[in-house]
Amino acid sequence: MNKKLTKEELLAKANEPKMFAMKYHPFYRGKIGIEIKAPVRSYQDFAIWYTPGVAEPCLDIQKNKNKVYEHTNKGNFVAVVTDGTRVLGLGDIGPEAALPVMEGKGMLFKYLGGVDAFPICLDTKDPEEIITAVKWLAPTFGAINLEDIAKPKCFYILERLQKELDIPVWHDDQQGTALVTLAGLISALKVVDKKIEDVSITFIGAGAANMNNSKYIMLAGANPEKMIMVDSKGILHQGRIELKKEPTKWNICEKTNKEGRTGDMKEALKKADVCIALSKSGPGTIKKEEIAGMAKDAIVFVCANPIPEIWPWEAKEAGARIVATGRSDFPNQVNNSLGFPAMFRGALDVGARSITDEMCITAARAISNYAEGRGLNEEYIIPTMGETEMFIQEAVAVGLKAIEQGVARIKRSKEELRELASSAIKKSQGITKLHMEKGFIQLPPE
Repeated sequence: MNKKLTKEELLAKANEPKMFAMKYHPFYRGKIGIEIKAPVRSYQDFAIWYTPGVAEPCLDIQKNKNKVYEHTNKGNFVAVVTDGTRVLGLGDIGPEAALPVMEGKGMLFKYLGGVDAFPICLDTKDPEEIITAVKWLAPTFGAINLEDIAKPKCFYILERLQKELDIPVWHDDQQGTALVTLAGLISALKVVDKKIEDVSITFIGAGAANMNNSKYIMLAGANPEKMIMVDSKGILHQGRIELKKEPTKWNICEKTNKEGRTGDMKEALKKADVCIALSKSGPGTIKKEEIAGMAKDAIVFVCANPIPEIWPWEAKEAGARIVATGRSDFPNQVNNSLGFPAMFRGALDVGARSITDEMCITAARAISNYAEGRGLNEEYIIPTMGETEMFIQEAVAVGLKAIEQGVARIKRSKEELRELASSAIKKSQGITKLHMEKGFIQLPPE
């Protein structure tokens, strides 16, 4: 039987990743690079891959732009675009300081989804300039992943680019967070034997993530009248007329909180079945007494990065039955990495023109269904990154939904999609392991 760690040991364990990160990042000088995928049998092959041979595919694409998906890797290229204004729990740290995060995103894309993702850190905060830059870059990429862009401009940028580009544009802090949160919630409700339409849900934090969390949870069947959202000034309600200037928040005021409750976080959590927090990094943002005021068998998602709003063991001590965080070193990691690699894998494999809300809900259900098949419990409501089969199943579900909705350029069968996803993901992981075995990727220093 595993020894139960003390609070001091748990805190020390939670701080280990920061220590190793400062050792490993300068050792590797980045986490991703470009690799050749076509053979070089001799230097004569460059006459095929470059001049003069390359002129023929160029001319073929000039005649028909869609041929770019046949002759190039555009269909597997994703741009991870940020201006560095809302990075993790760090805030506005600038494009250069955002680059380690975007490289990490690219690493996850490749290892978990077999997707070639490039970090694009833009030295502008102007939403119009960001939109223009992405449109200029779009011919190279099969999809765009917006990342760590501050609100409210992130809503506007996403909406504009989704309308003006014919490739998927996705904001991971909105759509990615929401689909994985929904997946975890669907599973958690099964564990506590409650129905989504019956539960009261309190959202702590009114940023891009929780705005989309509330949207997807409503689409999945939750009753908006039983929802409450809290921002830095307290509960959102129709008496806060100053929020009419912020359409996303005012929409929440109009749809939720039927009781018209006012007050602070403690009031918002009273008798709540579910807490979904994506707010200020903790610990101590949410207090034990606030969790203690929740309903029996409470579900608590505290997903601020890098430190959750309350430590999981404190939430459990306060009476929460299920606790999830955004960290990999605790049970129930509600992390976007379970969503975006497979979402893009599925979308790219059918040449999707967009990623719809229905595709995201489908992905969430696929994640939850996989976890249920493995056996749900209080410490396993969602798969881990190590469960490769889940990513394959999710990608297939997404591709099929895109075809069903008519947003796919290419129609493929379930079996074809499974083969494509499985091959791409397993190849990426296999190459990484082979490079480690051969020493091309060095092991980190002791």
